[in-house]
Amino acid sequence: MNTFMVTLKYFITIMAELTVLFIGISTIIALALMYIPQDKLKNWMSSKGVWGNIMAVLFGAVTPFCACSTVPLTLGFLQAGIPFGTVMSFVIASPLMDPLVFSLLTAFMGWKVAVGFLLLTSLFAVAFGMLLEKMGWANQVKKVRLKESGYSTEVETKEFKGRLKMAFLKAWGDFKGVFIYMVVGVAIGAAIYGYMPTDLLAKVAGPDNPFAVLVVALIGMPLYIRVESAIPIGLALLGKGASIGAVIAFIISGAGIAIPELSMLASVFKKKIIIAFVIIVFVTAVLSGLIFNMLL
Repeated sequence: MNTFMVTLKYFITIMAELTVLFIGISTIIALALMYIPQDKLKNWMSSKGVWGNIMAVLFGAVTPFCACSTVPLTLGFLQAGIPFGTVMSFVIASPLMDPLVFSLLTAFMGWKVAVGFLLLTSLFAVAFGMLLEKMGWANQVKKVRLKESGYSTEVETKEFKGRLKMAFLKAWGDFKGVFIYMVVGVAIGAAIYGYMPTDLLAKVAGPDNPFAVLVVALIGMPLYIRVESAIPIGLALLGKGASIGAVIAFIISGAGIAIPELSMLASVFKKKIIIAFVIIVFVTAVLSGLIFNMLL
């Protein structure tokens, strides 16, 4: 089979699997959230101490928000009186963690990688949220008016069939919104899989290069890629000889530092927090990658 056919087969296979997983998991999560009042979630996040940070991370992990929803929700949480550090844990966790990410990592890289990714990103989100709180940076929040978040768990119908239909329609709408990013990500992954020389990639991002994690994390930072795009690219890198740590670092840095989200966060936070956010995501990417390389 020639290189083009191998590349095309890879693209079609991964794209089909991503589509089924995205729509299926998104429908299930949207349906589940209809049974959980948003006010109750806010009350859980208002808990004092580390428990509030943990609940914020869990909230970010079970809700598939994009930047257009995350940022208004962040503002709403702050104006609702939820502690600053707790909100920052949510901001850090939200772009990196959701059930879809966990499902994709499990399907393509195995459950150990998925669980490790979830635990490490959760740990760093909690730790850095608490650190920012201790540093007294709550005064770095801009005074802006609350706008509609664009996301609500309130539904008009209480019948299961009606809610299931609404959940599927929401999942379908989300899928259409990220479809182009998925296509681009899978296309890049397919090109890497089919055409990039294995020796070159192994030299740059392989386990024998002690700086592989750092280099790949730096490469991922300026890229605007959603996790749905980063995972197929990471899968292709892994297949070409990149270390698992380098792949994890790429996924975190590439998906965690998105220019559109940073620009929206800049409407809520002052420059110091935006810079800190970029550094936090980069440190999380590098440390997570190094830990993965040591353990797997």
